Amino acid sequence: MVQFAILDWIWIILFLLLMIGCGVLFFNLGKRSEADFFLAGRGLPWWLPASSVYATHTAVDTPMWVAGVIYRHGLAGIWYAFFSAWCAISAFVSTRIFRRSLAYTQAEWQSLRFCGLGSELLRGWMSGWQVFMAMFNMGWVGIAMGMVCQYLFGWPTWMGLVIFSSICAIYVLTAGYWGVVMADFQQGIVAFSAILIVSISGVMVAGGPHEIVAKLSDMGQSWRLNPFHFTGWFSGDFPIAWFMTMMVIALIGGFGMGTSIDWYLEAQRIQSARTVRDASYSIWWGTALVIIRNSLWAAAVLGFFVLFPNIQETSEYEMGWFRMGFDYLPVGMLGFFFAAILAIHLSTVSSVLNMGAMYATRDLYHHYVNPEASQEKLVWVGRISTLLILVFSFALGLMMTEITKWLIFALWIMAAGVWLPNILQVIWWRFNAWGYLSAWIANLGLSWLVVWILPAFGVLPALPDYLQFWALMLLTSLVYLPVTFITKPEDMDHLVRYYVMSRPIGFWGPVRREAERRGLLDEISHLGAAADEN
Repeated sequence: MVQFAILDWIWIILFLLLMIGCGVLFFNLGKRSEADFFLAGRGLPWWLPASSVYATHTAVDTPMWVAGVIYRHGLAGIWYAFFSAWCAISAFVSTRIFRRSLAYTQAEWQSLRFCGLGSELLRGWMSGWQVFMAMFNMGWVGIAMGMVCQYLFGWPTWMGLVIFSSICAIYVLTAGYWGVVMADFQQGIVAFSAILIVSISGVMVAGGPHEIVAKLSDMGQSWRLNPFHFTGWFSGDFPIAWFMTMMVIALIGGFGMGTSIDWYLEAQRIQSARTVRDASYSIWWGTALVIIRNSLWAAAVLGFFVLFPNIQETSEYEMGWFRMGFDYLPVGMLGFFFAAILAIHLSTVSSVLNMGAMYATRDLYHHYVNPEASQEKLVWVGRISTLLILVFSFALGLMMTEITKWLIFALWIMAAGVWLPNILQVIWWRFNAWGYLSAWIANLGLSWLVVWILPAFGVLPALPDYLQFWALMLLTSLVYLPVTFITKPEDMDHLVRYYVMSRPIGFWGPVRREAERRGLLDEISHLGAAADEN
């Protein structure tokens, strides 16, 4: 257990009051309309969504799984975080396409891209899935906070899971996305400051960069300094085949929408930006901060390995970065560090809460249950949805014990079968709602079968992560490709309207020719260029 002094508690109390104050300060803005409660009125300059992108992607579980892969694989483990590179591509491709649509959510965008019964079923499926994933995400983020509080105070994990997520819900319930994004800006500053201080301090505690290199050499562990240290083409813990898989996922994935579970949070920030250009800049610069953050963590975890080189339990070495702070920072700074951890936690929880409530309100209640609902009622439904998602996330969080395993499953494997369909819906006119919906349903079942169920019964050997990904891509394609070609294309009038509005890239020849025949493209290209700037 860590002992806090009075100054430490002052840091923590001041930070919590500041965050709750965001809810009070922006209450009047958040209650005005659905657009304010979920998108801050679509008027934010690029740097506010950018800070929110960074803060949201910096959760309490993130330094745990970064510590897990760096401790296990050395600097090569940082490639596990390379999926964030899709944002760099997305910033100038799918971000622009999505922002032009003015859809609140990915599920609503589906109804603009597709049409008919398939579109309606797909919107319902996507919104329900995202409500569940919001609870799932909050569950693993919350249990990570529970593990930190258990280490610090000796609390049972459920206390850290419940207490601080509940505090976060105060400003999300009151001010909605206005409270989220303004708190994220402050939380991002606090979190980055702490990451910088603790990581540099941790490196110095281990003796400094030169001493870490020398100690690794003496231990016969110099390979940990090589970010390209692979264990073979297909063998060992970190084969080249897995590295190449990550490169494909990240670099090509930016051409699609939904190729990472993070996209759905990005989408909300994209639509809250005041222009298409602001949306692009926000994703680009938010991602740049994420990459810098990962590098700082990696250096500190190498220092932790030098100090504690023989830890075998994953759940123990996942706490490496936190231990560098709490074990070695002086009294008075411990409270600042814990306040930063709260900032890291609250930023993610608040974003996921508000996003899940947006799907529940906009895509389920407003679209299917009560299309005539007033703006005041929609805000109240958003608040009720926020509370329900919070409560159910606690139950899911208590089921999770090992952060790295759950995060890799959710980031890579559970999305493997829909990774290519998420790109096809953007770049290929012939891909339809039935193909996309069948991909989602098939992948959901197949991912659990391939990763968990069949290996447990000895029907299938336990495959390495990269083979699971490619196997699920192949198996799911055997479902959605036949379904796409058996069913009819989307209505051409609908596709032309979508093409003129969003101006997608890729294989849209028949739709583009029809739009040209109708004389729509010359005028829209001029108006669209002006709209991107305004």
